[in-house]
Parts: sequence; structure tokens; C-alpha cells
Amino acid sequence: MNAVLSARGLTKRYGKRTAVDGIDFDIPAGRIVGLIGPNGSGKTTTLKAALGLIPFEGQLSVLGFDPRTQRDDLMKEVCFIADVAILPRWLRVKDAVDFVEGVHPRFNRAKAERYIANTKLKPGMKVKEMSKGMIVQLHLALVMAIDAKLLVLDEPTLGLDIMYRKQFYQNLLEDYFDEQKTIVITTHQVEEVEHILTDLMFIRDGKIVLAASMEEIGERYIEVMVPADKVHAASALAPIDQRTVFGKSVMLFDAAGPGGVCRKQLAQLGETRNPSVADLFVATMKGTYA
Repeated sequence: MNAVLSARGLTKRYGKRTAVDGIDFDIPAGRIVGLIGPNGSGKTTTLKAALGLIPFEGQLSVLGFDPRTQRDDLMKEVCFIADVAILPRWLRVKDAVDFVEGVHPRFNRAKAERYIANTKLKPGMKVKEMSKGMIVQLHLALVMAIDAKLLVLDEPTLGLDIMYRKQFYQNLLEDYFDEQKTIVITTHQVEEVEHILTDLMFIRDGKIVLAASMEEIGERYIEVMVPADKVHAASALAPIDQRTVFGKSVMLFDAAGPGGVCRKQLAQLGETRNPSVADLFVATMKGTYA
């Protein structure tokens, strides 16, 4: 299967600072990929390169197009929701829907209106009368109603309360996603997207430090709650992270790491479980925020 996104040696420098440092990755169709990293890690730069918004070095193919030379053709197949929704203050809801319907051949007006009907937005409401969350909702309704092969979401629910955030991701699965479409999401609210992701990519200091499917993550990483009398034995197996919860040591192991510890071996040391994406992220990024 051809990759929807394929990068080889993707590099972006801003003066002397390297924002993205020679990364390679492939994302096939029909996947929901979480591109997760701390601020300044290079995730937004990677997305901007894929959308043809910035120059870069290396090779990058998006839906078979080169973003540097074929951006107009590429953007007919891609939708992008940025972390800041910018809409004119005088714009009414119904005018925004009319405008997008007139300029984009793949816009589904009925889908946009159905999404808007589940909010407090009204057809005659102007942007200047809306809260930040309502502006985000209008932006989402317009973009989600475009039948694109690739949907790029950069902090898509910033400004929405938890109920609307959950509803957004539910709509994403029910009304948008299928095996012919691909979604790439960056977000700081990792817990809210964990259940919909098929793949994870962790980026740190401009480099991909982890790229795997959620199935691979579940097989590879094991968390063990270790009682006090077995801490020494567990520590000897070289956990990649350790923290204390309610007085007990919680250790994270990588089955693909040195020594190749297995779940059966770890089960003898305490209660085992699969780590959350958030816990795995924190363990992987330790020291980054120092």
C-alpha cells in the first residue's frame, strides 16, 4: 500500500536552530496517527511542511504530491484545522457555510448544518457575538464537512469544553473517518484521543523517538506495580521509568529493550498492565522540560 505521507530525511532549520532533524516516516491510508511532542519539539513544523506552508530539505510526499511544487493540487485532497481558528468578526454562520459551499467542490452542506445544529450556533449569529469555543465549533463544522482524503488536526479542540471535545472526536469517527481516509492529530490532551488512535509518533528535539501502531505499543510496553519486597529484583531488569503511586513503585518496561523482559517474567514481580499513552509520553520525554 502506498503511503499517504512519506518522509525521508525531512529537515527544517530556522537560522542555526534545527526544528526538524532528518526524520523518516511512512503513514498509510486508513490510519489515525497521534503526532505527540512537547512545545518546540517539531510537530507543528512537520505538519506545516506536509501542507506546503514552509520550505524544507529532504523528501516529502503527501498523497503522491510534492508539497513544495504541487500545493494547489494537494490542498484539494487535504483539510487542515489549526490551533487558532481565524474568522472575520462580521461573518455570519450562514454566510460562512455559503462561502465554503461556493469555493470547495467537496463540501457537504448538509453535514455542516447537522454539526452546527448540535451546537448553540444560529444561522444569523456573527463571529463577534461568539465565545472562543463557539468560533472553534464553526471552524470545525466547515472543515469537517469537506470530503478530504487527509485530515490534519493541530490542537483541533483548543478552547472547547470537555463535552464538546468528546463530541468532536465522536463525530470524527462516525461522520468522517473510513478506511480510505487518514487523520493526523497533534494535541496536548493525549488522554482524549488515545481511544481513537491507530498509531503513535512521539517527536522530541526534532527527531522521531517512537513510531509504532497501538497494537505494537500494547505488546511492547508493560507497567508493573511492584511491592516493596520486590523493588530490588524489578530494578535489576532495567525499567525505562519509575514513579511512586500510593507508596508503591510503578515501573515501566520495554520488552524490545536490552534484556528483552517478557510479560510472564514481570507478572512474578507485581500487577502488570498496559501503560496509558500519557504515562508512556511522560516517561519518554523525561528531561525534556528541564
